[in-house]
Amino acid sequence: MAVQRVRIHYGRSGDLQYVAHLDLIRLWERAFRRAGVPAAYSEGHTPRPRLSIASALPIGVTSEAELLDVYLKRRLAPFYFLKLLKPQLPATIQVFDARDVPLDWPSLQSQVRKAAYDVVVETDADAPGLEQAIRSLLDKETLPWEHRRDQEVRRYDLRALVHDIWLVEPPRDGRATLGMLLKADPKGSGRPEQVAAALGLPAAPVALHRTRLILADPPGLRTRPVDADPHGRRTR
Repeated sequence: MAVQRVRIHYGRSGDLQYVAHLDLIRLWERAFRRAGVPAAYSEGHTPRPRLSIASALPIGVTSEAELLDVYLKRRLAPFYFLKLLKPQLPATIQVFDARDVPLDWPSLQSQVRKAAYDVVVETDADAPGLEQAIRSLLDKETLPWEHRRDQEVRRYDLRALVHDIWLVEPPRDGRATLGMLLKADPKGSGRPEQVAAALGLPAAPVALHRTRLILADPPGLRTRPVDADPHGRRTR
C-alpha cells in the first residue's frame, strides 16, 4: 500500500536520447532498487514498482522538463530520497528536484496539457522570412495534415495542435532555433518535426529539446493560467 507519492523533475541528455520509453522505465526501476527506495509495487503475477512518466519522449529528443511520479510504501523526506537515488542514475539523467504530491491527485499522464520545445532547423531564410512563415501558419484557422505510418494514414488538423511558435535564435550559418508550444494531452499531441515541415523548412530538425511540460491545475487548486510565461524554463 502506498503512503507517499513523489514527483521527480529531471532532464535527459547525451546517449539517453536514443533510449526507448520502456527501456527508460526499466532504468528507473533498477535505480530505485539499487538505491533501496521503498517503492510500492503493483499487484498481480509480475509486480512492478508503481511509477509513471508524464509524457513519453520520442527517441532522439533531449529534455530538461521530464516528470515522473513514484509511489512509496514508507515515507521519505524528498531530500533523503534524492540523496539515495542520485548516485544510482547515469550522468545523462539530471534530477532537478523532488517533491511530495497528494496520493489522490489524478494520474500524471492525464494532467499533461502542453509541451514546449527548442527546435534547431536548417534554413536558407533570414529572420524576417522565418517570422513571416511563423505568422502565416499562426494566422491559419485550420491546417489539414496527413501522417503516414506503415500502411496507416491519419488525417487531422495540425493547426489545432499548435499554441505558439517563436524565433529563439535567428539564422546563423544556415541554422536557426525555433520555440514551439504544442498541444500534448490525451486527445492529441503536436509533433515539432511536422510543424517545421508546415513552415516550409526543407529538412527534418537537426535537434529537438523539450523545455517545459504544462499540467492542468490539480483538483481544488487554482494557480496561474497554463498559458502564463510559455517560454519559461524548468517550471511546472
